Amino acid sequence: MRKRFVRKAVFISACLGMLLFGITLITLGSVSQSVQERFSLDAESSGTLFSILPFGILAGSLVFGPFADRYGYKVVFLLATVAMFLGFEGISNAATLVVLKLSVFAFGFGGGCINGATNAVISDISTDEKSANLSILGVFFAIGALGMPFILATLQDEFSIQSIVTIIGFLPLLFGVFFLLVSFPEAKQIKGTPLSTALALLRNPWLLVIGFFLFCQSGFEAIINNWTTSFLMQENHVGSTAALYALTLYVAAMALMRVIMGSALRKVTPKIILFISIAFLLTGSVLMKFSSTYYESVGGLISIGAGLAAGFPVMLAFVGNRYHDVSGTAFSVVISIALVGNMFINYAMGIVARNFGVGHLATLSGILTVLMLISSIIILKQSKS
Repeated sequence: MRKRFVRKAVFISACLGMLLFGITLITLGSVSQSVQERFSLDAESSGTLFSILPFGILAGSLVFGPFADRYGYKVVFLLATVAMFLGFEGISNAATLVVLKLSVFAFGFGGGCINGATNAVISDISTDEKSANLSILGVFFAIGALGMPFILATLQDEFSIQSIVTIIGFLPLLFGVFFLLVSFPEAKQIKGTPLSTALALLRNPWLLVIGFFLFCQSGFEAIINNWTTSFLMQENHVGSTAALYALTLYVAAMALMRVIMGSALRKVTPKIILFISIAFLLTGSVLMKFSSTYYESVGGLISIGAGLAAGFPVMLAFVGNRYHDVSGTAFSVVISIALVGNMFINYAMGIVARNFGVGHLATLSGILTVLMLISSIIILKQSKS
């Protein structure tokens, strides 16, 4: 007899998990100055420390899918919350650099697990509204990502950064208690070993094209997140406060568009949403490339934020529809490819900025948009949407 699950409770669990991932992704950068001072880290040591986080996320992304398909989502959700709790507490209280590095990896690993599992479980419990529900899920990532800096800024005059992070670190355990009480969809008990299933999926050209689209999408997000402030300060000659304000508007535009898509995708086909998004990306890249004022650049950033909102929800919905029986493993494959893109394209942007100037952020944005357009056409030709 199959165990029943309550769809609303699972949906809430996924949203809480994605909220945690948003907090995870922004926390290390938000407390970086405090960590550097505590351990007397120079720029090179700090860079090494920060590079551990994406590798932890990648490891979690590779593991969650086969685990979820074989043992069920509850195991993955609980594993993720424990790893994130250990990460939070280690980052705030580690006495040695080795413990700090292990904590950062655990932090990233938990984040990678929860990011993949939340997307996969939403896909599994949705029928004809996968893209719409995945869009709503993405809003909670933005809430977490915007909320953590706000909390730190609000409380740091009253409490130390370490104390704030220590207290917030108990949030994953609190959510974990809720996850423990929720009945999740049962494990699919996939045939064959998880590795053999993943390797079989890697031989599917259509899935690899989706992976490439998300490779570009994730890289696009990375360069906007990491290079926008430098771009605005150097190209438009504004201060750091104005640059950070512009970056906040970019994140807000992405979140707002995902809220709109949560409704629009119930009435409009993903194909139309996808091409509208590409149009936003092209408009934003052109505005940033040829902007002569700060406000034109901000307009470009807002357009790019709106354009990037659809990529993950639409593509993951395609994957969930076609690979429902092995959705966790399929999500692991494409999300891992996306994370490689995040690291590779961000690194490439660093080389471009060093040799040709940070102004070419807009150039790289345009190139990525064209690659996403081409891959979208290929994907849609082989999809029913």
